[in-house]
Amino acid sequence: MELAQLGKDEVILQFQRHDGDTGSPEVQVALLTRRIQHLSEHMRAHRKDFHSQRGLLKMVGQRRRLLRYLRNEDVERHRALIRELGLRG
Repeated sequence: MELAQLGKDEVILQFQRHDGDTGSPEVQVALLTRRIQHLSEHMRAHRKDFHSQRGLLKMVGQRRRLLRYLRNEDVERHRALIRELGLRG
């Protein structure tokens, strides 16, 4: 299995709400956060990579929308996810 897939599986197992859960907002936000962190490291080394920068901004916007949805649905789940991922900090 590919190394990236192993990391993705770990994130899914950590944040899933039930067995087989891959689509809950918590899992989606956690996966986006991992990709954002990876791409942020890339952008530190490659400042002029504007195509990757646009992708990074799109991912940040998607994560923001998912977090807003989660906050509107269940504030406690939102707060727990923010705390666990170390966002807003």
